[in-house]
Amino acid sequence: MIVITSIFLFAVQMLALYLQDGQTAEGGSLVGLVFRASPIAKLILLILVGLSIASWSIIFSKWKSTRRTRELSASFMQSFEKSGRWSELYANTSSLLDNPLKAIFLAAHQELQKQTRLNTDAIQRVMQSAAIDETTRLEQSLGLLASTASASPFIGLFGTVVGIIIAFQGLTQASTASIQAVAPGIAEALIATAAGIGAAIPAVLAYNHYVNIIKVMTAEMDSLSLRLLNLIEREAQNS
Repeated sequence: MIVITSIFLFAVQMLALYLQDGQTAEGGSLVGLVFRASPIAKLILLILVGLSIASWSIIFSKWKSTRRTRELSASFMQSFEKSGRWSELYANTSSLLDNPLKAIFLAAHQELQKQTRLNTDAIQRVMQSAAIDETTRLEQSLGLLASTASASPFIGLFGTVVGIIIAFQGLTQASTASIQAVAPGIAEALIATAAGIGAAIPAVLAYNHYVNIIKVMTAEMDSLSLRLLNLIEREAQNS
């Protein structure tokens, strides 16, 4: 890590000197450096840009879906609190759109309709199975965020190494040692490093955020399952 940090700081200094050396107008801008990059560097940047676009697409999609799911789950819990009997809960929640809590309730309701004699263990297993299915559905696409968060820095680091190799090749081929000989390769290295970090940071933050949200939703599903069992047993005792 110390070696990588030292190389990165050295690269920053080289790039700063390069840009101050009057090369900006001749292609020293960021866009110019990208177009002048080696094929390997362009491929690495293309991969990182693709991962970043996919990550942001998942981030916005998950933000919309989890917000909607939490709103519908909150509406279900409000109906649950207002309902004193199973039939009343079914009537109050029949108009609600699908959500994880409703899926668990409907699974328990369907199992109750099939039973001729009350079996709470079977009802609990059905609700647990429904909770697993809903959790799996909520976790869809999070794997790509995790992969982007873990792989992007290493892809960028590979581009950094390639850029530094190109920089030293330019130095060996130059007649005189100068900043112009190594700066293009160093610039490629920095661009690849920045692209890798830029793709990884949003992905890892979003992944942790949505994992925490799903944990809360899973706890709500477990809590509802227990409360539904209590409701069933109370009605069975009173009947």
